[in-house]
Amino acid sequence: MLIELSGIGKTYEVGTQTVPALRDITMAVEPNEYLAIMGPSGSGKSTLMNIVGCLDTPTDGSYRLKGREIAELDDDELALIRSEEIGFVFQTFNLLPRMTAFQNVELPLIYSRAERHTRTDRVWGAIDAVGLRDRATHRPSELSGGQRQRVAIARALINRPSIILADEPTGNLDSATGEEIMEVFGSLHSSGNTVILVTHEEYIAEHARRIVRLRDGMIESDSPN
Repeated sequence: MLIELSGIGKTYEVGTQTVPALRDITMAVEPNEYLAIMGPSGSGKSTLMNIVGCLDTPTDGSYRLKGREIAELDDDELALIRSEEIGFVFQTFNLLPRMTAFQNVELPLIYSRAERHTRTDRVWGAIDAVGLRDRATHRPSELSGGQRQRVAIARALINRPSIILADEPTGNLDSATGEEIMEVFGSLHSSGNTVILVTHEEYIAEHARRIVRLRDGMIESDSPN
């Protein structure tokens, strides 16, 4: 099993109040699944995404990734997981404006101290995977919204993660461009990636093979699509 969540809870302290964000989340994700997490604003879907991505820690319960209990790992081990096991795609792209598309995609490899010849081959492979070879030397301001999101996806792929986490990946795009981006995710899933995306759009969730719906911090339904 790739991901195992058991009894996950998350609460936040707001002033003198304790606010529950997640309550008793139990679910598993197998390798090469294509999963959409849906729910209204405040349902806990982004909190769940942050826990799965090791960006936040649960208050209660157990999270095992590839058999490893995440709560037992130190900061360096968690940073390594975020670098090598998980690729993040955000609604706002998070690209560095002064760098070209190629340089933005290359950045995680520089941080991981990969050798230059290895970096070049892998960057071109990731850029080709999202169909942007002819735009590799352009800066984000010279790219359309859809092209910027493709760069962000290529960057998420560069360390060959086992999981792609996408938080509202089409939220800043028009519907036609959003469909093009979803075709990219479909191709990644077909190539063997596990894809987990958070969305509030039904037409986006319909691309996934499984839909988990959250309400009030709990799983309302979990069914194949």
